[in-house]
Amino acid sequence: MADVVIIGAGVAGIQAALDLAGHNIHVHLIEREPSIGGHMAQLDKTFPTNDCSMCILSPKMVEVGRNPNVTIHTCSEVESVEGEAGNFHVRVRKHPRYIIEDECNGCGDCTQICPVEVYNRFDAGIGVRKAIYKPHAQAVPDIVVKDQEHCIECGLCYDVCGREAILREDEERVIDIQAASIIVATGYGTFDARGKAQLRYLTIPDVITSLEFERMINASGPTGGELRRLSNGKPPRSIAFVQCVGSRDIAAGHPYCSGVCCMYAMKNAMLIREKNPEIEVTVFYNDIRAYGKGYEEYYERAKSLGIRFVRGFPGEVLEENDHLTMVAENTETCEVETVHPDLVVLSVGLEPAHGAGDIGRMLGIPQEETGFFGVADQKVGPVLTVKPGVYVAGTATAPRDIPDSVAMGGAAAMRAYLDTLRAG
Repeated sequence: MADVVIIGAGVAGIQAALDLAGHNIHVHLIEREPSIGGHMAQLDKTFPTNDCSMCILSPKMVEVGRNPNVTIHTCSEVESVEGEAGNFHVRVRKHPRYIIEDECNGCGDCTQICPVEVYNRFDAGIGVRKAIYKPHAQAVPDIVVKDQEHCIECGLCYDVCGREAILREDEERVIDIQAASIIVATGYGTFDARGKAQLRYLTIPDVITSLEFERMINASGPTGGELRRLSNGKPPRSIAFVQCVGSRDIAAGHPYCSGVCCMYAMKNAMLIREKNPEIEVTVFYNDIRAYGKGYEEYYERAKSLGIRFVRGFPGEVLEENDHLTMVAENTETCEVETVHPDLVVLSVGLEPAHGAGDIGRMLGIPQEETGFFGVADQKVGPVLTVKPGVYVAGTATAPRDIPDSVAMGGAAAMRAYLDTLRAG
């Protein structure tokens, strides 16, 4: 049977690949990062059950990595797409990894000996990584990548690698793939909180984003799960969450609700109170949107743990002595409230992934005003696009939570499966 190309290897793309591989369809899973997993791999827990995120995702990552019907192309991007349903020609550019992939066993000896430390995008800037590294301990494929931009060519990694898997020189390669259909699961990006200057992100060290907080509270993160103020390293005595940062905001160019922000803020607030009940937690919100099964009960549980919910948006974050100051009008009581948190967490909204527009133009599928991909007809199916043979899944179409993304991945896989049957 004909192959299927999946662009993006987050949880939606992985689920689609597993479903297709289970029907004996060969899948090419294309991911521009060194490891599959997407944003879900960065999270600590998932709502509304507070289950470990990687406990859910990692088995799927391992399964897709071992499946003979799945070819994983990491450090790769789609360069061009030609053809029509049943006969797509996809050209993929694979960026140099400076590693012989079949020889590297991911032992990490090279990482330990590397003297260079740089910004770690996987840890959202809270931690650092080496110039030769694995994105995280459970990366798939379980091999390293050399960051040639920051490598100082000290030669230590070449000497310590017993398998001689590290290359001094490498070059880009082009891979041509014939496919019956294409699934777009490019995921999302997050709003740059610097766009809300009054919240002082990157100006005040103790103002961080929700993704940075996820890495901080994660036991496998750079702080080992210990909450720390970035200004002085001390544990915070009080934490404030600010909702709708870059969501429901016409001035920021994001008039839509990001859907998951209320819930992930509640989740993180609950984790704080359960682990450190002495820490005061306040959530500043516009409206609580707990729309899913069990979500309203989750909200009530959060309030029962002593988390304060204040309906109002802070005007500004100010730095005073050893703490921060935030003032907001509580629109429920019509009173002005002032809080002095040690740490402020900005619940940044979701936006289309970087490069999504280029993918849309290659495939001939339109974007909505929000920048997310549009579908042909929601009543017919939420994964169908105007281009026959091209399907969308997960947060490529709109902000949505993990269960919805997984369901869409499965739905897109079955649509693609039907195309492979027609193509023979």
